[in-house]
Amino acid sequence: MTSHERAHAQAQTGLEQIVRAPDVKSSDPMLLQADELIYENNNARVTAKGNVEVYYGDYTLLADRIVYDRNANTLAAEGNVRMKDPDGAIITANELTLTDDFRDGFVDALKFVSQDDTRISAQSASREAGNVTVFQKGMFTPCKICRENPEKAPTWRIRAGKITHKRDQAKITFNDAVFDLFGVPVLWVPYFETADPTVKRKSGFLIPSYSHSDELGSTVQVPYYFALSDHYDFTFAPMWTEKAGTLLLGDWRQRTAAGGFNVELAGVFDNVNDDTSPAYGEDFRGSIKSKGRFALDPYYSWGWDVMLETDETFRRYYNLDSRLRTDRVSQVYLEGLRGRNYFSTRFYNTQSLLFTDEEFSEAVVYPIIDYDYIVDTPVIGGELSFNSNTMVFSSADGTDSNRFIMEARWRRQLTDGIGQVFTPFGRLRGDVYSLDNPGVLELGGTEDVTIANPNTLADNRDNGTIWRGNAVAGLEYRYPFVATTGRITHTIEPIGQIIARPSAIGDQQEIPNEDALSLVFDDTILFDIDKFSGYDRIETGTRANVGFGYTAQLMDGGYARAVFGQSYQIAGDNEFDTTFYQQSGLATSNSDYVTGLYVQTVSGFSFTGQARFDQESFDIVRTDLGSTLNYGPVQARVNYARVPGVVESSAITPNLTNVVNADADEEILFAGALAITDEWWLLGNLRYDLAGEQTITDGLGLRYKDDCFKIDVTYQRSFIRDQDIEPDERFVFTFALKHLGEYTAQTDIGAFTESGDEGLYQ
Repeated sequence: MTSHERAHAQAQTGLEQIVRAPDVKSSDPMLLQADELIYENNNARVTAKGNVEVYYGDYTLLADRIVYDRNANTLAAEGNVRMKDPDGAIITANELTLTDDFRDGFVDALKFVSQDDTRISAQSASREAGNVTVFQKGMFTPCKICRENPEKAPTWRIRAGKITHKRDQAKITFNDAVFDLFGVPVLWVPYFETADPTVKRKSGFLIPSYSHSDELGSTVQVPYYFALSDHYDFTFAPMWTEKAGTLLLGDWRQRTAAGGFNVELAGVFDNVNDDTSPAYGEDFRGSIKSKGRFALDPYYSWGWDVMLETDETFRRYYNLDSRLRTDRVSQVYLEGLRGRNYFSTRFYNTQSLLFTDEEFSEAVVYPIIDYDYIVDTPVIGGELSFNSNTMVFSSADGTDSNRFIMEARWRRQLTDGIGQVFTPFGRLRGDVYSLDNPGVLELGGTEDVTIANPNTLADNRDNGTIWRGNAVAGLEYRYPFVATTGRITHTIEPIGQIIARPSAIGDQQEIPNEDALSLVFDDTILFDIDKFSGYDRIETGTRANVGFGYTAQLMDGGYARAVFGQSYQIAGDNEFDTTFYQQSGLATSNSDYVTGLYVQTVSGFSFTGQARFDQESFDIVRTDLGSTLNYGPVQARVNYARVPGVVESSAITPNLTNVVNADADEEILFAGALAITDEWWLLGNLRYDLAGEQTITDGLGLRYKDDCFKIDVTYQRSFIRDQDIEPDERFVFTFALKHLGEYTAQTDIGAFTESGDEGLYQ
């Protein structure tokens, strides 16, 4: 063995005898690799030169030269020093000195980079007790370095006389700190502390927020976050308001092995003096909001989504909810899907937030149960399924009803040799309703009809039981034609459907209508066997549905689809020919025409258009348009809707009507963003009532966003007036710093109204 080989062997032996660090396995050796090793026996030093690499547990140390001093038990690295610690952070320095267990050390001209690109640079740094690093005259930033100009100041940084990182406590403290934004000093603080970038949850104050409005005055909110455990936490966020008391807010969140839940509490002692407010004369206003979901097994789960509040404008008044919200729906549920079986039971409580709501809008469903089952094996070559529904219902106007529904369905699809598709189907259904105090009709003269419960539309019902049954037989026909031209595949598909039912099944007005009110006749339900939205109304007689569809499928993944059709009542009673459904488009023997157009491109554009045309004049009756665009510097969303007016009346006195809104409702919604540069965006939004010629909400804003910083400055207006909620306009200022949090401030320019009704949304 040569002297150099003996020196190399002795160097390896000496290095492997180092005492291991606490986070390094004792069985892990320290491995050294270099172009040249020099062992100095007289002064007990080993010098490694040229492309030196040291591997010790999860540590990696690279340098041009490393000197190991056995007497001092230190490693001194020089030249292009880079060290990766077990957390993945990378330290670069000109010189670095460590104890032999890699625990304590001193770093000269250090740069520290964590896995998420957080950087700390300093003139010098020292490591103490294995978990505390002190940086002298340091700089902290999570922003990435500009590739074109590495010397350019980051978007934001913190310069401090001393930065202390306590690894075991996962926190960073700054002494004599200056906050720089785009290289310009904007704030100095003598001391502050924050969690290090590896921490996801840590107790402490969150960034406060400030706002000002005409209703609340100046508002300051200072949240404090309690990281109580790795599976539950609590946020306490009191909000002081100048004019409406101090709002106390608390949010408890908890996760378990089976699921999780949260409980949000809000309350304020506010003596409201405005007699138009629903909280007039009340000393306390508050709400409890909770949501949770838990798995019982791999197939079934239960949960809740509930809201309790003292009055209907509390959460909107304090900006806890959107002012456009119109209802509250709370529920507790149990549901599951196993194989071909589905089961659901839900308890509901509903409440309207509209100023003109009636008692019937407040109801309790306890419960509604659905069970669906599909037979595993074919029956007469087709699919046989069973569906059942049970509901126990009570409304605030005193109407109580119970129902049980059982339905059997069968269908089979047959395709002949030339591609024609025949689908015969059938249904059998039986219903039983139990009624108690089913509504009262009050006539107020020939000019007006007031209905205590317009869902019932009758006044001559008796308490008792109603039985109802129905049978359906039908056939659907489709014949798709497929052709390819260039890179487009075209599919044209004529569709016909004939459905036979009994001509009549008695007076359905005897049954309260609780779930079949929201009928929207469009192309999506043109070929539904029963077009009513719920169980309480059933179609009768013979009906034919006819239409065609066209699809263009592009090779790049984009597509366009168009649908057009009409429905015909051939025989029997037309259940849509009642006053309540006169505007549905199905009241006449020949229905209105319905169309649909759907476009999706790979370039980021999508469009959905649905329209209904009068079957005689072909005038547009209803329109729903929606489009999104995400192309280059433009992001936009536009929705437009035009719906016919609403007319309510009694089925037993059809000549007397109560016109709620005879004119069509028409509204447009726009939201968009335009990229001025890679970081700067122009924002805008508008919601406008075209029929009433009034703005509902609008706003304009400017945004800057990069990898570590975001700032929004927006101007928002709301024209909504509802009880104690007034129109207002405000500036909102929001900025977010990576790892430090988000700050929001907003100020009201002042509540305002315009002459007459223009500019107000009621």
